[in-house]
Amino acid sequence: MENNENLNVSTALLACGESVPGLREPKYAPGAEVAEPEREAYSADPSDRSISSLSSSFSSMFHPLSSSSSSSRGSVLSLSPPLPPSVELSAIMTDTRLTLDVYLGGAAALPLVWGYDPDHLRGIKYLRLGSEGKPGLDAALDVLPHMTGLHSLTIRGHRFYDSRGDPLPGLLTSLPGSMSNLSHLKHVDLSFNQLTFMPSCLLQLPVLSTLLLCHNHISALPPDLGQLSSLTYLSLMGNKLVSVPPSVGQLKALQRLDVSHNVLQQLPDEIGFLGELVKLELSHNKLKQLPDSMGSLVSLRELVIYSNEFRVIPKCLNELPLLTMDVRDNPLGKPPTPPPLPPVPDHPKIQKLHLGSNKHSFFVSSAGRHVFLPGGAELTFPPGCLMTTTKFTWGEKRPNRKWVWLEEHDILLSRPLELCPHGVTFLKPVEVCVPYHRTKRGEVVLRTFDGQTWSTLPTELRRGSEEHCCYPGGRPARLACSFVSHFSWFMAVSRPVRDTCSVTPAGALLVSSSNPGIKLHFPPDATAQTRTITLQVLQVSEFEVQALCGDPQARVSPLLCLSQTPVSQFLQPVKVQIPLPPGISGHEADVSQLHVLHGDPAAQTWTDITSQVSLYVTHLYAIFYITHFSWYWLWYTTQRCVSGVVRKVYQRLKQFKVQFLVLQRKTDPAQVLLQCLPANKMEGRVQSLSEQYDGPHPSDLCDLLEGEQFFAGFERGLDIVTDRPDCVEGRLCFVFYSSLKNVKEVYVCSAQGQKGPVRGQVSFYRGEIPSNLPEEVAKRRKGLDTQWLATLPLRLPALNSDNSFNLEELQYPLLNLGDPESGYLTEANLLSISLQIGRDWRVIGINLGLSYEELDRIQYKHRDNLGALVLDMLFHWARGQRNAGPGSVSRLVAAMTESGRRDLAEEIEDIVSLGRRKYTESLKRVGLEAESSSVGEAQQ
Repeated sequence: MENNENLNVSTALLACGESVPGLREPKYAPGAEVAEPEREAYSADPSDRSISSLSSSFSSMFHPLSSSSSSSRGSVLSLSPPLPPSVELSAIMTDTRLTLDVYLGGAAALPLVWGYDPDHLRGIKYLRLGSEGKPGLDAALDVLPHMTGLHSLTIRGHRFYDSRGDPLPGLLTSLPGSMSNLSHLKHVDLSFNQLTFMPSCLLQLPVLSTLLLCHNHISALPPDLGQLSSLTYLSLMGNKLVSVPPSVGQLKALQRLDVSHNVLQQLPDEIGFLGELVKLELSHNKLKQLPDSMGSLVSLRELVIYSNEFRVIPKCLNELPLLTMDVRDNPLGKPPTPPPLPPVPDHPKIQKLHLGSNKHSFFVSSAGRHVFLPGGAELTFPPGCLMTTTKFTWGEKRPNRKWVWLEEHDILLSRPLELCPHGVTFLKPVEVCVPYHRTKRGEVVLRTFDGQTWSTLPTELRRGSEEHCCYPGGRPARLACSFVSHFSWFMAVSRPVRDTCSVTPAGALLVSSSNPGIKLHFPPDATAQTRTITLQVLQVSEFEVQALCGDPQARVSPLLCLSQTPVSQFLQPVKVQIPLPPGISGHEADVSQLHVLHGDPAAQTWTDITSQVSLYVTHLYAIFYITHFSWYWLWYTTQRCVSGVVRKVYQRLKQFKVQFLVLQRKTDPAQVLLQCLPANKMEGRVQSLSEQYDGPHPSDLCDLLEGEQFFAGFERGLDIVTDRPDCVEGRLCFVFYSSLKNVKEVYVCSAQGQKGPVRGQVSFYRGEIPSNLPEEVAKRRKGLDTQWLATLPLRLPALNSDNSFNLEELQYPLLNLGDPESGYLTEANLLSISLQIGRDWRVIGINLGLSYEELDRIQYKHRDNLGALVLDMLFHWARGQRNAGPGSVSRLVAAMTESGRRDLAEEIEDIVSLGRRKYTESLKRVGLEAESSSVGEAQQ
């Protein structure tokens, strides 16, 4: 028996083309311990272990495979190597299943198992192998044709990863022809390997129903592919196919076909013969049209064609009412692409320029330049865009409600970037890239301002250069880029995805890229002239709607925003198809509770037009007809006054749930940070500030619109200096933008006459009521002031000589520069300026006249705190100006200009101008101006 057993193993090994040196015959007797042969060292790389090296590890051990084998054997197979020593045969094999792809190089164990118990292996139905080790895989392929009971075979790569985290590739390049003997094989998965063609043996498998050849290198399919008459699922995703053979039409049982991520340019007409096809995936190819025969695919329910080159959808698909399509990233409705321009001779690589935060100007010559601005923005001037060397300036502006233009449902994602001079014209387009904050809703576009109106530019999104990260070690900024012919203001905005097409008298079909179930069918003769149609889809949360309207049964479909140019009614009704609300089926729903609402964006009204649009439903969709474009919303609700409910819900959906934050710096309680953020961002913000700031918990939830103005008022013994442009009637002015920081820092002090600790508060109030603010929201405001939002406590402690700041200095005359007649800056003004200086502090200090010794002392004192360093430098200089006579403000403006911070110089001039105007007004109130004028005339 011993000789026969060893002979079986040796034969199996020799059949794989390997020798069996040193194979020792086990010596054992009943009741005696089994002697284990010597083993070779275990190799970490399975590709280095041949079957000959594995043969020396074969030995007799314990725990036989089954009771029948235990009577005939006194030992079992050792699987180490290639498997770890702790793995026993029972861990990888059951009566019908053998799993060898969970261990690196596990395929090499198949010949060992075959030599040990071939009868059992012939009855295995399910086999899984990894293909990352070439010698072991080749040996396993020699055994496969003998496993005639197989129903499912998986040989996949990408099962393991190397030390860098990259998946190990599969090394399978072909299958032995004798595998055609596996007549019971139904499922084959050979994904993530090196196949360059479909193995011919697969075409001889009579019952094969599932074939997965994903992510190989197959460039062509065999012409006799139709022999696989039992095939129901075929996946060739991620190969190099340029065409599909006509014989695909013979796969009469095929239900799902996936040829996505190839380079297909056309499909054969025979694909229309696949009468059982339910899902067809064609995404990420180079298809420009589909065969008309696809109108015969009556079973087709899902067609995925995104990321191709379709400009029109075949009319034949209109005959498939239950079909849903994903058509994203196709140039639908756009004119044909013009022929490529002649090749342009290569230009030398343009020079790169990285600007520091203190550099707000730069020069560009006719040779071009790639300019990197602080914060992540990039400007690319191609060679030849300018005739002569030109000076440019840049600056980031705080968003101003008077000229930041946002459409309905828009979100501002960046601060406006101003590029000057505005009037310069480029000979070639210049690329402007604006960094923007991440968004999960809609699409990102770049807008520009021409001095009167904002317009949207064609926008491309990409990451910035690796060498220009905003933060050390961080990822490059997200950029919204566009080519422009002149400079102006630019900003990034998020809006609902916009789909457009041109409608001619011949008709058209427009499918939403964000929801392929939404379609607009324009019949022939619907228009006498070509029109440009725009479709936007706004997804709405079912739970928000139910909470706002108080109806737990309420359901809504996506909101459709339709527009056209020119604006006029259609000559024929336009068919609108929209998915039924979630959870609603056309065969079971009460149609009387379905309502089509028409919205007027200008009047902010909603009207129930169900009876006017011929509404009918299928199992999945609602279909109605319209003759003019506006907003349309499908509701399912039990409430009667639908129009009023919809108006309230829509207004509330536009508002953001926000919280307010009031914190004091630990090292200086008089320095206060105020911020307003959406509620989902507040927790992370509080944690990031906790090391440097103290204060009460954030406020309760409040509602604000994007771009809505609000104010912060300091009350109950607290005060701030009001001579700053963002103060209105003693309140600090903000504008809320959900993706921006909405933060300011100010100095507070005790109100006039207050002594000792002050237990004050900061209250937040709305500014002007926006025209689109719902009336019922404004009516329900709390407190005496109907515009009140929230109040947070703010305690200013009593100060003594041990504190870091002096109460007397804050409570009495503040640290001012200049004089009221020529203009002055207060301590709060200086704080606001210091927060914007940043790392330019040293060059500004030098231009202010501070000595290197003074700057070095300040830097050493605050070497771990940039904010305190800047404050100390600026206030040290300001205190030295008390006895320096007039002109201190002018000296500060000049220093900012010389340091390249023209933005701060302009801000100081604005503050001084405001103070000078207030001083003049105060003279008028007390009659001093007239008196001084008369004195001047008498002197003349």
